[in-house]
Amino acid sequence: MRPRRIIPIAIVAMLAASANAAEERRREHRGPDVTLIETEERVVYEYRQNGLLRMIKIVPKRGKPYYLVPRDPGKGLGTVEEADVLLPQWEIVRF
Repeated sequence: MRPRRIIPIAIVAMLAASANAAEERRREHRGPDVTLIETEERVVYEYRQNGLLRMIKIVPKRGKPYYLVPRDPGKGLGTVEEADVLLPQWEIVRF
């Protein structure tokens, strides 16, 4: 009968910590989450990053799409919920 190998607990803990760190890096570098809200007049895209609402894109049925962004994205966390004013921005040229 062959003897069993016992893996030291420290090695198992180190492997688990490494897997958790890799998952955390993947979560940090993940792109934004997008939620679509469709109505008869328009489609609204809510862009969230790490659970925070960063930007809203509105695509009307008639007319050009535009974005609503915080007036001062450097103030606070730069989220739509914390903004005092949302400014519309249009796309002028697309390459």
